[in-house]
Amino acid sequence: MKRKRYHSVLAVFLGIMMTVSMTGCGGATTTNDNRKDALNYEDAITELKTLTKKLSVTEVSNPVMDIYSDNTSEADALADISTFPVTVEGKGDINIEIAAATEMSSEAPDDWMNLVAERFNKENLSINGQTVSVSVRRITSGEGLTYISAGKYRPQVFAPSNYAWGEMLRASGTGIEKITDRIAGNTAGLLIKKDVYDTFIEKYKEATVQTVLEATLAGDLTFAYTNPYTSSTGLNILTAMLKSFDEQNPLSETASSKLLEYQKTSPPVAYVTSVLRNQAAKGIINAMVMEEQAYINTPELKDYQYIPAGIRHDHPVYTFDYVSDTEKQAAQMFVEYCQNEESQKLADEKGFNHHDEYQSQDPGLDGAGYLAAQKVWKQNKSGGNPIIAVFVADISGSMDGEPLNSLKSSLVNASSFISSDHYVGLVSYSSRVTINLPLAQFDEKQRACFSGEVKNLSANGGTATYDAVLTGLNMLYEKSQEIPNAKLMLFVLTDGEQNEGYSLDRVTPIVGGMSVPVYTIAYNYSDNGDLEKLSNINEATCIRADSDDISNQLRNLFNVQI
Repeated sequence: MKRKRYHSVLAVFLGIMMTVSMTGCGGATTTNDNRKDALNYEDAITELKTLTKKLSVTEVSNPVMDIYSDNTSEADALADISTFPVTVEGKGDINIEIAAATEMSSEAPDDWMNLVAERFNKENLSINGQTVSVSVRRITSGEGLTYISAGKYRPQVFAPSNYAWGEMLRASGTGIEKITDRIAGNTAGLLIKKDVYDTFIEKYKEATVQTVLEATLAGDLTFAYTNPYTSSTGLNILTAMLKSFDEQNPLSETASSKLLEYQKTSPPVAYVTSVLRNQAAKGIINAMVMEEQAYINTPELKDYQYIPAGIRHDHPVYTFDYVSDTEKQAAQMFVEYCQNEESQKLADEKGFNHHDEYQSQDPGLDGAGYLAAQKVWKQNKSGGNPIIAVFVADISGSMDGEPLNSLKSSLVNASSFISSDHYVGLVSYSSRVTINLPLAQFDEKQRACFSGEVKNLSANGGTATYDAVLTGLNMLYEKSQEIPNAKLMLFVLTDGEQNEGYSLDRVTPIVGGMSVPVYTIAYNYSDNGDLEKLSNINEATCIRADSDDISNQLRNLFNVQI
């Protein structure tokens, strides 16, 4: 049965922003081997052709072109800031809001700042007779950068993981003032499976970013890292990688070309850290990146060796030139409270303040340099190979109204961030399947047709999800015959279970045999075990889109994958 209850998603359509707030469908990480029944590639294609011949598929002969839509600016596309929760709410006469990194503003054990803020608020401290309090908003450092630099969010205080984000804000034209270099000490680094660590050290002598890259290229390690647009560790290790590629100039053509070569054979950049943990649990990777505090609080990684790398993550604190003097005084009071003995003891208990002796390995970049490093990664992340992606959209009856509006708006907005070098097609389905847009390079014409066809979708009928998945896979296969070095991807956007056509069990061996990652986005649908299984076959991501930040989530997914 389809779910008929929908949350309000109007704020979704305000736009797109980088985030790592996604949770996997079903909530828990699964370690089941979903490829155990996979066919070999040749048999998978044979079975694919056999099944798709039995489908009745309509193809739109003249796709609608959306020629009146302007390109979505990043600022206009951002979802409402309320999509990032306030974890502590102050009630003082003078209340300042802190945009705080997620490793200290989430649920236990990542709740150090929340606890310190609650204690601070109970002190009833005052300035000129007015009580002082703080509110804390949980937001990744990368998201904070984007919202603040776009002028869409104006907190009084910004507390990112490391100084790179503050310098990037400054380079983006935001007037910032540093209050302190550190409120909770931390490092980012490399994790290497202990059963391969000794062999690695014996051959490479020491564990550094450079030697890990050398070992990965030599096939001695399988190393993965996270999205440098949102992950502080991902950005940190990316710039350390570029530095290792060219010691004198991490942004040189030499560094860029070496990154391109590395990305050709490396595992895909992980969408979120949980994906790395899942891959590690399955034995797919044996080396990865992580903050030390997260490593300490993740018992299942006890069989990994941690090595600090890159710059320190000491959580500097910034305020802004638009903040009043009284608010700045309140911010200073809170920083000093964070630095007192009791607060620092709590930080120790939460996994911070280890490796205080570690000195940052500075890549020599200023704020503009870090922004440039992100662009270098964006240009080279696919290893120089084009991506062929098919979007499969559920337009069954229960998608009518807000769910379909959410799908349409978020897809159109997010598509503006897909590179024109790649190939994109669109399939929609209810009881039957329609190819709305055949695969073609995502130039301006294809982009306009994609937008037009998405906006033209309407809902009715049943839910033949896996008929549509097979159709999308067949499109990918046929296009790959023209572009043999391309990376294939399928995106499935739906609000419920399949109730017509082929079942998941029938398509699973084909998906496994073709090794096509299937990214699933479940709109307002919690009983999504099938979608999680589908995504887990080839280590893709399953997103539960039951909140107002679906546009943010899609934007981040596209930023990493397409």
